[in-house]
Amino acid sequence: MASVVEYKGLKAGYYCGYCESREGKASCGMWAHSLTVQDYQDLIDRGWRRSGKYVYKPVMNRTCCPQYTIRCHPLQFQPSKSHKKVLKKMLKFLAKGEISKGNCEDEPMDSTMEDAVAGDFALINKLDIKCDLKTLSSDLKGSIESEEKMKEKSLKKEESKELIHPQAIEKLGSGEPSHSVKVHSGPKPGKGADLSKPPCRKAKEMRKERKRLKLMQQNSAGAFEGFQAQGQPASLLPKAKSNQPKSLEDLIFESLPENASHKLEVRVVRSTPPSPQFKATFQESYQVYKRYQMIIHKDPPDKPTVSQVRLVPASFEDPEFKSSFNQSLSLYTKYQVAIHQDSPIECGKTEFTRFLCSSPLEAEHPANGPECGYGSFHQQYWLDGKIIAVGVIDILPYCVSSVYLYYDPDYSFLSLGVYSALREIAFTRQLHEKTPQLSYYYMGFYIHSCPKMRYKGQYRPSDLLCPETYVWVPIEQCLPSLDISKYCRFNQDPQAVDEGRSKDPDRVRVLYRRCALPYGVYKKNHQEDPREEVAVLEYADLVGQKCSERMLLFRN
Repeated sequence: MASVVEYKGLKAGYYCGYCESREGKASCGMWAHSLTVQDYQDLIDRGWRRSGKYVYKPVMNRTCCPQYTIRCHPLQFQPSKSHKKVLKKMLKFLAKGEISKGNCEDEPMDSTMEDAVAGDFALINKLDIKCDLKTLSSDLKGSIESEEKMKEKSLKKEESKELIHPQAIEKLGSGEPSHSVKVHSGPKPGKGADLSKPPCRKAKEMRKERKRLKLMQQNSAGAFEGFQAQGQPASLLPKAKSNQPKSLEDLIFESLPENASHKLEVRVVRSTPPSPQFKATFQESYQVYKRYQMIIHKDPPDKPTVSQVRLVPASFEDPEFKSSFNQSLSLYTKYQVAIHQDSPIECGKTEFTRFLCSSPLEAEHPANGPECGYGSFHQQYWLDGKIIAVGVIDILPYCVSSVYLYYDPDYSFLSLGVYSALREIAFTRQLHEKTPQLSYYYMGFYIHSCPKMRYKGQYRPSDLLCPETYVWVPIEQCLPSLDISKYCRFNQDPQAVDEGRSKDPDRVRVLYRRCALPYGVYKKNHQEDPREEVAVLEYADLVGQKCSERMLLFRN
């Protein structure tokens, strides 16, 4: 198999739906007749993204709202407080039919950045844990000593002089018995604090200690075993099972009562080439999409005039395209019905198929890959026997890439945008068990200059792609720079360059008259227009050396 693409070049000066700039957007694009999953994996690792069979890459230093590729680490992901609320809301609905009061908007922005940071405290501060084990050991030792002192029946309040009690507790980290510890007996009334009792502590300090204990358990099993090896009785140490927070899978797949009000089932069906299951559910899935576009992305009532004509990218990542899609589809339908005598129903299905069902990705089933294989799929959410939501995803060699989600607006109260993202993260973890190299969840583009588009940064830990060197940088390191400038080079090494750049354009593979040949040969024997070389060099620079030598660039 070989990927075949047709480079369309730069499109600049068109309307941006994020900042409403009329001429601010700029991107390069190509039409993908076919793509191997490895080629598309390498393309998205250089900032490309597909919408149907159109693959595009924003010109980051020129476009008004830079779009940074973002990926999440599912294996280290811990749901935030607001994520847990969404999962619990779903469980309550399934178990008892309860519909939560309050905000029923299904936007991923339901979760706040503050909740995300707080919920991922363990992940952000792992280095602090390692550096603070000494302090933690001292605190644990103090707590254990205090408990032992309280158990000593020999401590009498009537004596005011100091007593010496040898302790049988070993020092943490040394394995040796501690020296004798001075224990003060209780003073007479009015003579001060009772030193035989644990000192009073602020609630804030106690919360911090509990959090540090929990983090120690989460950090690694080795830490817990280390404390036991140093002589601490297991009964005095925190119990990992009882105090360990629930995993994402525990929260999603929590058991329901036998008489549960509803039943939810998630099915993954291949969309390209369409599987029998996909074909059987196509009509129902399309009806959900149709309602979603009409109710969620409401069209403006008045028709655009000539002066309001806008050029927008054919991508559901673009809000202007999404908001005007239904009106554009209606116009297209009228045209097809009136001029070409097409059926209105079939016309709408054509556009739905073009953008959300058709994919350039070739289906692949390697022996060491996931059971479902690689390629494009629809993840269908079935509630009580009917589809209520569909997530469009690509399964690639190293990741699950989220393309789009549409859902039945009647179930907006379930926050299906957030819920589906969490299910896709859990799905990635499931695939990783069979295919270890598949360990990332790509969420498309992160747009920091547009506040309402920052929600993707809530799924931590996550990385942003450096737009110049194409290396991944933790999002926590990127945000301070993005607060200052909307376009940033995240790689802090000023000497670093794009290691995957095209170094020999003559080795670019082209497809000319059904023959595959190096561009150097094509240029020498067949190229007539000197301007063609500029486009080929631009294409090679954007896709990188590996893809330019594997993919076939169509030349006419």
